[in-house]
Amino acid sequence: MTTTLMIQGTTSDAGKTTLVAALCRILARKGIKVAPFKPQNMALNSAVTEDSGEIGRGQAVQAQAAGIAPHTDMNPILLKPSTDTGAQVIVHGKALSAMEADAYHDYKKVAMQAVLESYRRLQTQYQVIVVEGAGSPAEINLREGDIANMGFAEEVDCPVIIIADIDKGGVFAHLVGTLELLSASEQKRVVGFVINRFRGDIELLKPGLTWLEQKTNKPVLGVIPYIQKLHLEAEDALTANSAAENTQHLRIRVPVWQRISNHTDFDPLRLHPQVDFAFVGPGQSLEGADLIILPGTKNTIADLSFMRSQGWDAQLAKHLRYGGKVLGICGGLQMLGIALHDPHGIEGPASSVNGLGYLDFETTFTQHKTLLNLQGELHINDKPVAISGYEIHAGLSTGPAFQRPIIYCEGQPEGCRSADDQIIATYWHGLFSQPSATQALLAWAGLTNTHALDYNALIETELTRLADEVEQCMDIDVLFPSFAS
Repeated sequence: MTTTLMIQGTTSDAGKTTLVAALCRILARKGIKVAPFKPQNMALNSAVTEDSGEIGRGQAVQAQAAGIAPHTDMNPILLKPSTDTGAQVIVHGKALSAMEADAYHDYKKVAMQAVLESYRRLQTQYQVIVVEGAGSPAEINLREGDIANMGFAEEVDCPVIIIADIDKGGVFAHLVGTLELLSASEQKRVVGFVINRFRGDIELLKPGLTWLEQKTNKPVLGVIPYIQKLHLEAEDALTANSAAENTQHLRIRVPVWQRISNHTDFDPLRLHPQVDFAFVGPGQSLEGADLIILPGTKNTIADLSFMRSQGWDAQLAKHLRYGGKVLGICGGLQMLGIALHDPHGIEGPASSVNGLGYLDFETTFTQHKTLLNLQGELHINDKPVAISGYEIHAGLSTGPAFQRPIIYCEGQPEGCRSADDQIIATYWHGLFSQPSATQALLAWAGLTNTHALDYNALIETELTRLADEVEQCMDIDVLFPSFAS
């Protein structure tokens, strides 16, 4: 029989995604067939799977930790917010429709069946399934029809670990309060606690751990230390800006849309020693950049309006007048064109709006969503370089601008560039994942003598480092006695 263990958290960003990734890597290197699973995820960072579907980015990273290809069954329900009260609902990797929160609440019974279908398929293939909850099980307003936390755990009858972040403060209140808000049956299935991101002398924490165990009659299964400069791709939250220590650096600025998506595209740039990288939020300026990157978005038309309201369109025009470079990715590409048309109301009320007008093409939003993993060649300098990436978009862009492509994939052109070579644009995400492609793009933007950063190798190193730390502070044989060494 398949062993299932679920990780739930006292809050968002308590460490659920990280702990699941660590357990997947630990078990995989013991030779155990393990898969991650998140019944329901709400995130704008997503990945394309081997079965041409879409799942949360966190589950793709966890699959990498497990040494397997990401599959839609690992995240059967993905919610991609498009407004404050509505989201695109993706079931088994395919976009179903946009729903308001109240409509989705009524849909949960159907969603649970999709969740259970995926879970049962994984059971036939893997020895262990490590499940990640969403948010907190103590969100009592969401308890009815829950499929993300205890509702799922009760349905499949699996044990639960609750993790809390001590770095936020109030860790004992978080853990005791969360447990108290659970039903009797839910409390019974909690097998213990994990405390995450602990700094300092563990001896000073031990009296608190003893009190917690006596108060709740639940064991503390591990205290994970604060792992300095650990980098894993974020599930949704924006990561901190970076500043290059090298005196020779390229200044890259990325405006933060209200519905920014797949901002993990820029993780290799944040970590690059020759790049001064910053996300630019509302009220901040894009000025002073060498390269401005317009990122992806879940709602291109609304975020184009947001860009104009911030005055970023005027700053972009000034940037180009002074010879700066611009890269548009996915929604950012769409903004750079002449016009955007939404005849079917994909992103909101049916409408057409003017784009920024820098590249000669128009975009029409379609009901069909493109989901592709891709391999090709990047052609922006004298020597083509190998590149891989993925596409996630619901727009078709056509026009003369695409007669100057920047990528060739199986002989087919993709992307475009301006006649003066100041602007390039593409639907491809993941441009900076290959060292040679990153070097070529940074050289195009004006950086000389670029260093290579192997981002994929870095992620592998970080997953191993994370697993080593967690294995030292948790007894894995206690968690998975059937596979005890």
